[in-house]
Amino acid sequence: MVKKTFKIIETLWAIIFSKAFLYFSLVMLFVLIIVAACGARYIFKDLPPVYEMEEYTPALTTKVFDSKGLLIHEFSIEKRMMVPLEEIPVDIQNAVIAMEDRDFFNHPGISLKGIARAIIYDVLTGRAKQGGSTLTQQLSRGIFLTKEKKIIRKIREIILALQIEHSFSKQEVLQLYLNEIYLGEGAYGVKAAATKYFDKDLSDINLSEAAMIVGVIPAPSRYNPFANPERALERRQLVLAVMKDQGYITQEEMDAANAFPLPEKRPAQKNKPGLYFIEHVRKYLEAKYGMDVLWKAGLNIYTTVDIEKQALAEDIINKKMHELDAKIAKGLGIEIEEFSEDPTAAEEEDTEAKPLADPLNYPKLQASFMARDIKTGAVRVMVGGRDYEESRYNRATQARRQPGSSFKPFVWMAALQKNYTPATLVKDLPTMFYFDGKNWHAFDDEEDQYSLELASQSFVSSKNFSVWAPINMGGRTSGWITLRSALEKSKNLVAVNLIDAIGIQSVISTSRKAGIKSKLAPVPALALGVSAITLEEQLAAMSTFANNGISVENYYVDRVEDPNGKILEQHIPSEREAFSPQDSFLLINMMKGVVQRGTGGAARRLGRPIAGKTGTSQNHRDMWFVGMTPQTGAAAWMGYDDDTSQKEGRWTGGGTVAPWWTDIMEHVLKDEEVTDFTIPPGISYVYINPTTGKLAQPTDKDKFLEAFKAGTEPKSF
Repeated sequence: MVKKTFKIIETLWAIIFSKAFLYFSLVMLFVLIIVAACGARYIFKDLPPVYEMEEYTPALTTKVFDSKGLLIHEFSIEKRMMVPLEEIPVDIQNAVIAMEDRDFFNHPGISLKGIARAIIYDVLTGRAKQGGSTLTQQLSRGIFLTKEKKIIRKIREIILALQIEHSFSKQEVLQLYLNEIYLGEGAYGVKAAATKYFDKDLSDINLSEAAMIVGVIPAPSRYNPFANPERALERRQLVLAVMKDQGYITQEEMDAANAFPLPEKRPAQKNKPGLYFIEHVRKYLEAKYGMDVLWKAGLNIYTTVDIEKQALAEDIINKKMHELDAKIAKGLGIEIEEFSEDPTAAEEEDTEAKPLADPLNYPKLQASFMARDIKTGAVRVMVGGRDYEESRYNRATQARRQPGSSFKPFVWMAALQKNYTPATLVKDLPTMFYFDGKNWHAFDDEEDQYSLELASQSFVSSKNFSVWAPINMGGRTSGWITLRSALEKSKNLVAVNLIDAIGIQSVISTSRKAGIKSKLAPVPALALGVSAITLEEQLAAMSTFANNGISVENYYVDRVEDPNGKILEQHIPSEREAFSPQDSFLLINMMKGVVQRGTGGAARRLGRPIAGKTGTSQNHRDMWFVGMTPQTGAAAWMGYDDDTSQKEGRWTGGGTVAPWWTDIMEHVLKDEEVTDFTIPPGISYVYINPTTGKLAQPTDKDKFLEAFKAGTEPKSF
């Protein structure tokens, strides 16, 4: 037996020291080294350098401020707000350490017990489990790694955690963790969670609320108090019990916190004003900076809007449109619910709202409104419709509507540039135009309707000709009247006779100089506002007249800053001289008369100098009012999105829009000094006879003090 044993040993010894075995061993060792190297390379190849965490910037919230610095909106993919550790309540810090990593301040970034426990579980279950992670491991996973549950990711997580602990203090790690962790409801970080769950600032969070926030960390959906209140309550009780066992709180504090009720429903989404304005700003900035920068870079956007005045304007428009809807509905035998300034009132009273009519048969009135600074172009108020959530179509900037007679000031300005004066007599007489296939022409020297009808007979039956016969509102004519009187009374016949006399292209050129950008049809009816334009451009163009002929475009953003306060862009004023100060003043002075004696009389209620113009489009589809002080210009529109006519009600801009325009402007102008438009050099005043346009006789009782460019005053009586 002994011999046999020695024989076996001798044989094994020979094999071990044989060349073949040595060669095989070397090959296997080389293979093991290669495998180990490849494995290490695979593990380390996707590991980012930990120093990147020093510059790590999670997706931040971009904040939007109004002209007075009030926060009015936020853009964010993730609801996240970064705060320093000293601003995070101690109860939250203690609760996180108690529940997630009680040895946080003692371990080197990993817990050997936790890792061993996780490995045993993984081996027994055959799958990777996320348990056993320290706060540092959770942080490394959240910042640098994917969420896939693989063993290789766990190894990388451990390596990163060790590196993080070597490079950063415990306080730095805890601060970033509390700002990074996902806590449900779209909230990243404890500050965002305080807002989402309790509508509170982080500094106001109590012990009970801190425990609930920390309790959702393992499974935000499972422990959501709104979706699963019983589980959320049990989880909060557990957090408080663990905090008590670890000495962070007393029995009395735990009992008091447990008695505190959980939030039963999500904080109400406030019906924030200015959403049309904010959307307009979003489109501009997203196109300029890109979606990632706007939504993730934590910009600070300082805008021109005055959110207080914006909110008042929206409330007034909603109330007035509802009143008009009810008035129309009553005429159709339809009853609609009463207007409530509190949209939740009906819900709170648990009353059944009266049904609205079929929207196909009964469309809702819509409205838009804008107010801006005359000198700078800063837009203070923008209302694009009655309800942003119901319709995001911005009727102030996107909708092109016929301005009707509110376009006439461009015709009058073109006339002033052709040496007309406010006292020039113009024709308020019947006229007719025909189209020869290329251009429109007026019938010559036919001043009564009967003669015009006779003259047009030869054209009516021809397929190659079209005939158009404009009329005044109400059908009445005044013969020859002054340019001023024609504007105050919004005479259609004067407008078309003027555009025929001074040239359509002259009016188009004037409109362009003022700021109209939309396509303008080269037809006589242009004088009556048949070419559709936006309210935004109408306001900018009309403001040119109030700004001494200086054109300044509307703007909405004062400046944009990055999170560190670096200015990325700042509004730079840009002015363009469009008209002379003298012509601009003469037009504004006539437009003041529209309010004082004409169709815009509703605005007299403001008790200050207002230059304005009403507008009503064909078949009463669009109603307008544009009015200006020396400091502020505002434009308003009302109508139906589907172009429904209000011909039956004979609605007009002066009768329907000017009143609620005035209601809004009472608030917009409340802090504005009452001043009149500045008289530029080169303007003289003389008394004229308002009927003849000539110098007034001493005995004239209705003489009128009219403004002229020096040297153009009438010379005879």
